[in-house]
Amino acid sequence: MQHSASPFRVDGKVALITGAGRGIGASCAHLLAASGAKVVVTDIDTDQARSVVADIQRSGGNAMFRHLDVASENHWEAAIEEAVQACGGLDIVVNNAGVEAMSLIEDTTLPDWQKVMKVNSDGVFLGVKHAIRAMKPGGISGRGGSIINMASICAMVALHGATSYSVSKAAVTQLTKMAAIECGKLGYGIRVNSIHPGVILTELVKAGMDEAAKKGLFKSAAEAQATYESLHPIGRLGQPVDIANAVLYLASDASSFVTGAHLVVDGGYIAQ
Repeated sequence: MQHSASPFRVDGKVALITGAGRGIGASCAHLLAASGAKVVVTDIDTDQARSVVADIQRSGGNAMFRHLDVASENHWEAAIEEAVQACGGLDIVVNNAGVEAMSLIEDTTLPDWQKVMKVNSDGVFLGVKHAIRAMKPGGISGRGGSIINMASICAMVALHGATSYSVSKAAVTQLTKMAAIECGKLGYGIRVNSIHPGVILTELVKAGMDEAAKKGLFKSAAEAQATYESLHPIGRLGQPVDIANAVLYLASDASSFVTGAHLVVDGGYIAQ
């Protein structure tokens, strides 16, 4: 294999990112676009997602918006078809959209449990399913690709009060392995990997800290943040770009021999 001076470039590739209106998803969209990809920014929040698209375009990048509720199979089918038609193919799918919930098991209602599973587990399943259908030989894109699923260290360790979230991410972890094996054995040319962030300081995480404090899991949101910071030996919480860098690696040819992997980006959290 020849060595490339720029193995982390994704020039000419088409990337669809869910939950890309803010936080990790927005950071992934900006970085992939800056690295040469045509980016399809999807979210249920139209205003935020369109703002991300506008920012990318102002910077000289190539981006478009598509409304996508990840829990809707019809939405997935339409979004992927539109991405292929508008951009000429589909090479990268980042299943990033997710929701958080903080509650003790005994206080978790079935509807609250199902809401988390619907987005975090069902949504990723649908994304993987329809990405494979599009990317495999004979699919509407048909040139292989990379599927990147956003899991969490909560799939590997028990985080007090985050039961439904943790279980949903454990499902994503196992789905990733199953999809990687299937695609490999069937010769589809599709790699499937998961990323397991530590605590990343996004608006979603800040809201989760507020919720945890309101439910008595911490005395305050500030105490929650200090506690989470203390669990990361590197001495800080993660930033969205920390995860975007990992996404770029898995999206690029630099990771061409990587599939079925669980890339932990957590400041040393689970190494303790």
